[in-house]
Amino acid sequence: MVRKGLMKRIDEIPQIRIMPDLNVIKIGGHGTMDFGRDVVFPIVEEIGALKEAGEKVLVVTGGGVRVRHIMDIGINLGMPTGVLAELASKISEQNALMMSLLLSKYGGTQVKSGDLLELPTLASLGMLPVTHGTPPYGLFEQPAEIGSIPPNRTDTGAVLIAEVMGAKNCILAKNVDGLYTEDPRIDPAAELIPEITADELLGRDMEDMVLEKKAVELLLHTKHVKEIRVVNGHVRGNITKAVRGEKVGTLIRA
Repeated sequence: MVRKGLMKRIDEIPQIRIMPDLNVIKIGGHGTMDFGRDVVFPIVEEIGALKEAGEKVLVVTGGGVRVRHIMDIGINLGMPTGVLAELASKISEQNALMMSLLLSKYGGTQVKSGDLLELPTLASLGMLPVTHGTPPYGLFEQPAEIGSIPPNRTDTGAVLIAEVMGAKNCILAKNVDGLYTEDPRIDPAAELIPEITADELLGRDMEDMVLEKKAVELLLHTKHVKEIRVVNGHVRGNITKAVRGEKVGTLIRA
């Protein structure tokens, strides 16, 4: 399984799409959950309305400021990258529990990482599944290029879930309107990037890319997920527009 010739031959075999009509919507921890009810409640209502309109939705949660706090402590104490990944997953899972409860009137239910293949059944039963986005590498997390922060975090997890399920959309809801040419908080002349390829984005080597570098790199190799859309979840209606394929935020293409 290390021969290039073999890999090229099997690359021609199409993979099945388990849920080709699924919308994976990642709710950022730092970008949305940490803002509390003023931001989270409208998002809950918007996602609930999408589900009631017939859309199949999987909500994926990030960790937020609590992950940053535990990372600070862990890094200061010299914890290895794999241990940091274990710690982070516990916190993003807390947000999944809270989101599933908030979505309970729409059929919200928490799904463990190992139970994602239950999604078709849950959807057919009218449930609205919620899971956390930290990929379950745990102690097997890849070493970071710089420092010790795990490279595979919740944006990456959302893309990986969308890929294995063969999802229709992968949407990242954050607290910014999308990707900018520069940090708009520092440079008022910064311009929103409405659309860009993964190669072009990686080539810019931006200081702050808003989403994880690893999530963008995955687009270079994915079979099903060919784009990621970053939207401002604080603006009501943006998630719905993204689900419907309307122009909003930033579209990152393979």
